[in-house]
Amino acid sequence: MPVIGFLNSESPGPLAQLVSAFHWGLNETGYVEGKNVIIEYRWARGRYDRLREMAADLVRRRVAVIVTTGASPSLLAARARPGRFRRS
Repeated sequence: MPVIGFLNSESPGPLAQLVSAFHWGLNETGYVEGKNVIIEYRWARGRYDRLREMAADLVRRRVAVIVTTGASPSLLAARARPGRFRRS
């Protein structure tokens, strides 16, 4: 089962609508969390110093892709990790 890493610099509560839209988009393409895809969430809760280690943890877990939101510190942390990442 593919694993998606979801990395964000904030807390999950205020971004519930964004996560819901993310799930909707996955569902539209046939992916359902827990059924045919796993999502590993990492929330820094405003502690930007934790992002690089969280991104490194997702890379160590060999996720298929790391999803970040917006042009945020999360994106910069994910792009700083060695590996095959591409911007979309």
